[in-house]
Amino acid sequence: MCTLFVDPVETQQRRAVTMRIKSVTPMSVSYPEPNDNNNTRYLTFCRIEAEDGTVGWGEAITQFPEVARPIGMLIEGLAPQLVGCDPLDNVAIWRKLRQHTWWYSYRGGMAAFAISAIDIALWDLKGKILGQPLVQLLGGAVRERLPVIASTHAFKPSLEEEAERHGRYVREEGYQGVKIGFGKRGEARLGYDFDRDVTFMRLLREAVGAKGDIMIDRGQSLVWDLGHAIKLTNALEEYGLRWIEEPLEPSDIEGFRKLRLHVKTLIATGEREWTADAFQRLIATGIVDVVGCDPGRAEGITGTRKVIEHVEAADVWFNAHAWSSAIVTAASLALSASSPRCLVFELKPIRNPMQHELVTTPFEQHDGWIDVPMEPGLGVDVQESVLEKYRL
Repeated sequence: MCTLFVDPVETQQRRAVTMRIKSVTPMSVSYPEPNDNNNTRYLTFCRIEAEDGTVGWGEAITQFPEVARPIGMLIEGLAPQLVGCDPLDNVAIWRKLRQHTWWYSYRGGMAAFAISAIDIALWDLKGKILGQPLVQLLGGAVRERLPVIASTHAFKPSLEEEAERHGRYVREEGYQGVKIGFGKRGEARLGYDFDRDVTFMRLLREAVGAKGDIMIDRGQSLVWDLGHAIKLTNALEEYGLRWIEEPLEPSDIEGFRKLRLHVKTLIATGEREWTADAFQRLIATGIVDVVGCDPGRAEGITGTRKVIEHVEAADVWFNAHAWSSAIVTAASLALSASSPRCLVFELKPIRNPMQHELVTTPFEQHDGWIDVPMEPGLGVDVQESVLEKYRL
């Protein structure tokens, strides 16, 4: 049974007839990701249905099977906290879930995944009920479209081939730049050898051209010490590096401080944080220029809105870690467009199941720009048959 503390005057003014949540259903999937060398990735979705049959969709970027399965169970366990509630009270529900999970969600953890999926679904449902796009519910778009970069991994052994592949995304497909993961699965072996990395950066700049942005992301499998991070970043800067992402482990605050003294490029980090409070503490250290945040991890749209408030207050940059399905892409587009502190938006350039099969109208960039969804809710039409096809 739903019990929430909401403003009765606001509720009465909002509408005379209250809609109720009928059901909450999780569904985890496993799918091959072409942008990650066709390795299997895992996501957990949340389907919330209202009494009139309107459905909202959410997602948690669980990424591993041992996480996806229990998150599905956790969403099922939290369902009684939602059933019978008014979906328009989505922020009150978010607060209720955080309070309910107090014992196993302190400073984040796996409960944040479940709350993220539920919260995104509630915003989608709310928008559909009210006939309003998410960006309007967030207060309106600062920009109607966002600049787009191709975000992918290098996985082929030939540096020339990988540089040319990424160069074509800019020269032929119109992306405004590229972000490439080092230390990822495959045969590229980037991030392990200084000379090889610098050679690749030189080839990449030649392939991309003088104006295209280049961002480099250190994969978690790579262990760079401070000296190597400084030396490599300085070398990459010679070829116009826009930002270096996660060059050190996020716990190494002192290392980041020293790195900042020796490099000119923007430093990006943050994607492993869970809560707005954690992001606030990170930003307060002064080590980060570009704050990476995923609404499928950071307690949903409601949590990410709070992160953006901290970003704006500190005058740094927000970057959505939208590297999963079209659901998180839709949420991230609206969040990014609602703030003036968004530099670029990342899209996976290779067609993939959770972007191009999952929804009837996949997100696409045109001449380096992407429009903000203006259909009700998230603005996507989810094909449930696709979720069944890839069901874990």
